[in-house]
Amino acid sequence: MSELLTAAQMRAIEQAAIDSGEVTGLELMERAGQGVVEAIFEEWPELAESVGRAVVLCGPGNNGGDGFVVARLLKERGWEVEVFLYGDPEKLPPDARVNYDRWSTIGAVSPLADFKSDRHSPVQLCTGVWIIDALFGTGLTRPIEGELAEILQPLAEMELGARGAIVSVDIPSGICSDSGRPLGLALPSELAVSFHLPKCGHHLATAANGCVSLKIAPIGLPSKWPHPTSSQVLLENDNDGMGTWVFCGKDRTPQDEKTVHKYSHGHALILSGGAGKTGAARLAARGALRIGSGLVTLGVPPSAQMEVAGQITSLMLRRVEGGDGLAELLSDERLNALCLGPGLGLERARDLVPGALKSARATVLDADALSGFADAPDALFAMLHESCVLTPHGGEFARLFPDISRKLNAVPTKGPAYSKVDATREAAKRAGCVVLFKGPDTVIAAPDGRCSVNSAHYERAAPWLATAGSGDVLAGFITGLLARGFAPMQAAETGAWLHVECARHFGPGLIAEDLPEQLPAVFRELGL
Repeated sequence: MSELLTAAQMRAIEQAAIDSGEVTGLELMERAGQGVVEAIFEEWPELAESVGRAVVLCGPGNNGGDGFVVARLLKERGWEVEVFLYGDPEKLPPDARVNYDRWSTIGAVSPLADFKSDRHSPVQLCTGVWIIDALFGTGLTRPIEGELAEILQPLAEMELGARGAIVSVDIPSGICSDSGRPLGLALPSELAVSFHLPKCGHHLATAANGCVSLKIAPIGLPSKWPHPTSSQVLLENDNDGMGTWVFCGKDRTPQDEKTVHKYSHGHALILSGGAGKTGAARLAARGALRIGSGLVTLGVPPSAQMEVAGQITSLMLRRVEGGDGLAELLSDERLNALCLGPGLGLERARDLVPGALKSARATVLDADALSGFADAPDALFAMLHESCVLTPHGGEFARLFPDISRKLNAVPTKGPAYSKVDATREAAKRAGCVVLFKGPDTVIAAPDGRCSVNSAHYERAAPWLATAGSGDVLAGFITGLLARGFAPMQAAETGAWLHVECARHFGPGLIAEDLPEQLPAVFRELGL
């Protein structure tokens, strides 16, 4: 797992290190610039043996100071380097001004307005020029608009992957580093090089979708917070009120494999919809079984019994017609985890969900079990308990939490912008249980403020997960882990992480049925 930092947290860590005398700001800036240069040659090894051309765009703050260091180091390697500055050099912060002066002894600095010349058209920039975006980094709080947006528009329209590239220092300019959302115009990026630890915005929203590669360069800072060893770490809050977030990694609970049997691994119940609508529940059930639930039963209405019976082997089947039938089935206390929603149908969801929640079992609510209460979300929240996990996608989230969704989807006018992390934490607090807000930037939050981001970006990208039924399998994974005894937050984190790993293991061409079948190989690779 990796910690994700807000901009305020990163500034606090840097300032603490400087105040302690361990390092100076000038040393940190030099290391940052060196880290960018090393990352460029790591990303494109052929450049290390050649002489290239770079255009370095420096901003009015310390991010611009990093850019001057990059320019100087590339120039020392024989590169042709042009440097442009946005702002008045007399107003640069002290460390940035030192590096401005150092560069000025070996090269010129042009005002950014000169970048509008024909020489820097998109066509020219795509022919072997490396653009170093050191304009704003994590410090941006205002939208890029007006004359500045006009100057940068050609870069915003550049096609990545040409014979040159845009390299972002810390995060692409125009992106809020806390939320990953654009503030006005935002630049694309072939490579973002951040420092010490990744920032929240690197794994959220536009930043994660618009940046091809991310590298983290160490700059010799001690960690303010110890690195977590378990996804169950209660995250600290610092004085900016944002908290520390973790990027979810693999986790497991220790078990004595020599003494377990199927009942010690739990018994999951997946509720199905009617005839012709059982596929989603069967996908969830297969996921629960493959991830380790000792037994899995499908609860189906009478109309679907024959259909389901002809499709299953390892799964068990029970008739569940309505609320009374579910209550009778739940008299078996060995059923310790429930899943309602995939293919359930809205009317059946409204009938079964109250009884399922009244039983106080660990429960995953997905799909129809969420949309069935779109007209009365407060009624659903009143029934929820701390052992529940809600797994909405964007549309379902908007139906349950319309006011939160409006805040999330509003165009930000300043930073830090309201983020998907903010939205999911607020939703979890309101619901009183774990909420997993699905997407390539899946965010998982608990009512007490713990939050994880399971990011399927950069080297973990798995775009083929965008296929019908994949969310049903995820619901099954989480249900199976709950049956195994995982706590709700841990089950959601681990299920989401394994979901992406299974997709990556299979690769392009994936369909939902393939996901559970990848688990044995993924487990073997993990040494489980």
